[in-house]
Amino acid sequence: MEHGRAEDRQWERAPSERFTGDVWFSSLSNVGDEGLNALGVWFSLGARTGWHTHPEGQTLYVVSGAGRVGSRDGSAVTIGPGDVVYAEPGDEHWHGATPGSHMQHLSLTTGGDTEWTGELVSDAEYDV
Repeated sequence: MEHGRAEDRQWERAPSERFTGDVWFSSLSNVGDEGLNALGVWFSLGARTGWHTHPEGQTLYVVSGAGRVGSRDGSAVTIGPGDVVYAEPGDEHWHGATPGSHMQHLSLTTGGDTEWTGELVSDAEYDV
C-alpha cells in the first residue's frame, strides 16, 4: 500500500492552449496509459477546459465549489459538490468553474489520453 500525504501532492498548472483561466491538476492514480486515470482538478473563478473528448468516456465528481459542464449541442448544466457527470465516449464537451466560484472535481477516465480539439470555449459558449 502507498500513502500520499496531501501536503506532498504535486500540482501542475494546466496549459493555456487547452484551458482558459487558472487551472491546476494532480494525478491521483499510479497505473499505465490504459488503466484508470484519476486526476484532481482545481479551477479558479470562470476557468474552464477547452473542447475535448475521451476514448472511453469521463466521469466527473465535484468535490467543492460550483461549476458548469457544456456540450456541443449548446446545452450546459450547473454542478456542485457531490454531483456526478458522465460524458459518453467521443462526446465533445467542456467543464469548469462558474464566474462566481472556484470548483474542484475528480476526473476519472480509462482508455488513453484526452483528445483535445484545439478549440478553447468562447465566452458565448460558456455563458449559455
